[in-house]
This record gives sequence, structure tokens and C-alpha cells, in this order.
Amino acid sequence: MYIAPAILSALLVIASSPGAQDPFPIRADVNLVQLHPRVTDAQGHPVLGLPKDAFQLFIDDVQQPITVFQRDDAPVTAGIVVDNSASMSPKRQEVVSAALAFARASNPLDEMFVVHFSDHTRLGLPEGTSFTGSISALENAIGAFDLGGTTAFYDALLMAQSQFHSAANSRKVLLTITDGGDNSSHATLAEALEAVRKAGIVVYPIGMFDEKDSDQNPKVLSTIAQQTGGEAFLLSEVTDMNKVCVKIAKEIREEYTLGFPGAEDGKYHRIRLTVKDPQHSRLEVHTRDGYKASKSSAVGP
Repeated sequence: MYIAPAILSALLVIASSPGAQDPFPIRADVNLVQLHPRVTDAQGHPVLGLPKDAFQLFIDDVQQPITVFQRDDAPVTAGIVVDNSASMSPKRQEVVSAALAFARASNPLDEMFVVHFSDHTRLGLPEGTSFTGSISALENAIGAFDLGGTTAFYDALLMAQSQFHSAANSRKVLLTITDGGDNSSHATLAEALEAVRKAGIVVYPIGMFDEKDSDQNPKVLSTIAQQTGGEAFLLSEVTDMNKVCVKIAKEIREEYTLGFPGAEDGKYHRIRLTVKDPQHSRLEVHTRDGYKASKSSAVGP
């Protein structure tokens, strides 16, 4: 079957990387599914340097082999999705500062983009620039608010998902910042969630909700995070956003990369990943709970 250039490139990098475990042959029919788990101990501290055999992978409760394993701080493609609705006006400076703190704490090889949304969505980088690693370019892109209007959060997720199509890195992350529930998207939550899950995007939503806002729906952010393998942060103080963004960047850099051959039946499959290590009494693994398989297609001679 066909493998997108970005995925094939990632396979070659992982297979040839000095940090890769058990290099594997690249075959044109490999339908690779990647997971990016983070492991913590009983106190919630990250556990790094675990070997491949510490992990066990189960798909629909059937154990499967792990064919790709990497422990390095691999670069990611990250999108920063920013709410521009009218209520964000007094939070603007804190949002810009926090998003830049996220960029500065990330891997210097990461590529990033920005999506702004209110009742419409738009990309923040200049036309013709899909991604950047420049802090100054990101500062301009993040700071280019067009304040006013309602909240089309689900539409923004779909725009961000489409931007990943040309990503150079196989690891895909979204940092989203909003202070209201969706009230004007054309897309539904189910459609947006299906799109980001199918693309293997890990979402880290930050929410700052006013209790008087009838549209607020913090459970949506928790659902998106849980089903994509990310983590939701619901803040009572906007001043907490900076340290949260640094925490998210740090957690991304502490992730492992695991890969396995996926099904080709177009169905959703449950993922369960366990980890054990004799040096730790209890370990917890954080990753997405399933994946949507691609459909096989016949390839002509």
C-alpha cells in the first residue's frame, strides 16, 4: 500500500537513528501506526530510558508485537490553536506569552504553525509559510489576533488537522487555548474528534471558562484530550497559563515512540499499552486509547 512521504521519511529516520531499538526493514506494505506514550511513576514523575521489553501492546485485547521503538527526544510538528473571540481580549498578552513559552521549551528542531479562530478560522503564519521554527515568526503569528465574534473551536481543529498533511515530522501535537465552548462551528465535535484521532494528533487543550458563560463545556476539552492521548488543563487563573505551556512542552519531550503494523479494515481498534520495570513498584502509561485503521486499496502493476 502507499505510504505518505512524511511517514516513510519518519520510518527511515527511526530505523537508522542511533537511539532506535531493534532496527526493522522498511517494506512498502508497512501500515505503521505510531504511539507516543509518556510513562510516570507513583509520584507522577516521568520515567525515562525504559527498554522496549518493558512495554506490552494489546490491540482489541490481543497482544501485538512492537516493531518500532525509540527513546529519544524526537522532533514534532506542533500547531498552536488560539481563540480570538471577543472575551479573549483581556487575556491576549498572557496567551501570547504562554504560547511562546511553549515554543521556547520545545525541541529546537520542531516545526510549528498557528491557527486563529472566532466565528471563522485562519492561519497565523504569512501566506506561503506552512511551518516555522523561528520564535520571532511565531510571536508575530500568535500575536496577530482578530478579536471579536463567536467560538468555532471544532472548525479550528479541522483546519489544524488539514495543516498536518504536509508535516515533515510523524509526531503531531496540538496546543489549543480557549475561554468558551463552541457555539458557531459548521463541524460537529464528533467530526472534529474523528479527524484528529484518525490523523494520530495528540491534543493538549487549555480552557479558561467563565462560570456565567452558558456555552462553556469543559468536558469537551477533557474528552478530546483523553481520546487523543493528551491532557486537558482547566485554569482558574490566566496567570497559570505560562507554566502550564512549559509543562506541556516538557511532557512532549519525555515521550517514547512506539510503532506497530495497523489493520487495513477501516475500523476503530482499541489500544492498551502496559509497562513494567523491576526498579519501579508502579508505573502508569499515558497514551491514546485507540486508532482508526485505514482501508486497504489495490495497487496496480
